[in-house]
Amino acid sequence: MAVTVPTTNLPTLPAHPDPDTDQVLDSGLLHELSYAFGGPFHFLLPHRFDANLATFRTALSDAGVEGRVYYAKKANKAAVWMERCAAHQAGVDVASVGELREALGHGVRGENIVITGPAKSDELLRLALLQGCLIAVDALDELDLLVTLALTGTVRPARLLLRRLPPAQPHSRFGMNDAELETALDRCVRAGDAVRMEGFSFHLSGYATQPRADLAGELVERCLKARVRGLQADRISIGGGFAVDYSSADHWHGFLGGQRPEHYHAHKTFQSGDFYPYHSPVAGAGALRTILDTVPEGGRDTLAARLKDTGTLLMMEPGRALLDGAGATVFCIQGAKDRDGYRIVTVDGTSLSLSEQWFNSEYLPDPQLVTPSGRVHGGEVHPACVGGASCLESDMVTWRKVPFPARPRVGDLLVYPNTAGYQMDSNESPFHDLPLPPKVVLDRLGDCPRWRLDRRPAC
Repeated sequence: MAVTVPTTNLPTLPAHPDPDTDQVLDSGLLHELSYAFGGPFHFLLPHRFDANLATFRTALSDAGVEGRVYYAKKANKAAVWMERCAAHQAGVDVASVGELREALGHGVRGENIVITGPAKSDELLRLALLQGCLIAVDALDELDLLVTLALTGTVRPARLLLRRLPPAQPHSRFGMNDAELETALDRCVRAGDAVRMEGFSFHLSGYATQPRADLAGELVERCLKARVRGLQADRISIGGGFAVDYSSADHWHGFLGGQRPEHYHAHKTFQSGDFYPYHSPVAGAGALRTILDTVPEGGRDTLAARLKDTGTLLMMEPGRALLDGAGATVFCIQGAKDRDGYRIVTVDGTSLSLSEQWFNSEYLPDPQLVTPSGRVHGGEVHPACVGGASCLESDMVTWRKVPFPARPRVGDLLVYPNTAGYQMDSNESPFHDLPLPPKVVLDRLGDCPRWRLDRRPAC
């Protein structure tokens, strides 16, 4: 028996208004690019990266704290972000030889690069040493290898941070426990001039601010003790974990409270905890301000005050937060069919280009419908889910029956907003020999936007 989908209570999650993206949607450029590329593509807005970087630096300045911002390169592989980091003397956080070479190739100086990730290869450590990068050491054997390389292969000391295993996350695979840190400090002292131990770091899952402030406060005290032993220890890194606020509180909580299996294709079910927190009351540089204003557990002063009093530099490695509003993903509808009161539309790309599917989740901000005659606003509800171009039943770009304001048709575009942070390429694959979506950099908006393809050096 066919089931009719109610059109009056379908959950919706509109993204925050974004005049820059709206300008692009209204420019007529997207259909031209869709035709030119013959498949899906992403567009990037580098000026938004610049603005986000400035908000982090302003938060540090307002708190009177010396700090450095390192862009977490894993959040998006586009070369334009390396160009912006080089132009603004920002740092870059990398975790592979390929990422390091690309950062260097676009003008980022080695001294402005931090090497993270577990169990780093010999090749990565050697290149990092030669370029004067800062290395977050994750384990004792990695420290031993780094010291050996520094003693035998370079003329400069190894710059390093010791990574702390978070006590609140004892099963994390990142970092060293108390005993291992003590052993590491002893080995740094014995290594003498071969090592420049500059401080401590941690990798903490989640987006809560109090645990970050607490662990940062602990690392400040560890720095003071390390200085007594003759080590530099003048900086700490609190990593990433700065949320992005995609939608309003009312829309987010309304969505979570209203979603039901019948709102999804094939009655797909998601629990609230399966989703990224698309509304966050404290996000981006605002989260940094909150962390700086927090009194760490067991302390009497705010973290900002403690950093200033001890002359400790604060490092951070935001990825998604620096890319907030900095790009979107465009698919073209190439097929449509009606099924039980809703449409199933198939686009010219796959769910691998919206990476929440990697986490058995869903990218929830509503896609916008752009017809050949322009963007569609308001009107009668036309529910549709969005399938990918592969032969896999599970290749759904959007399982949810989105309440579109017009009937989606072949040739229309679906624009997924604010996808630059992790969505574009962390799970991309040329499955079926489908080409990977190119990235288009928009250097100028307005009635006559200027665009170019993202430039990446040949391997």
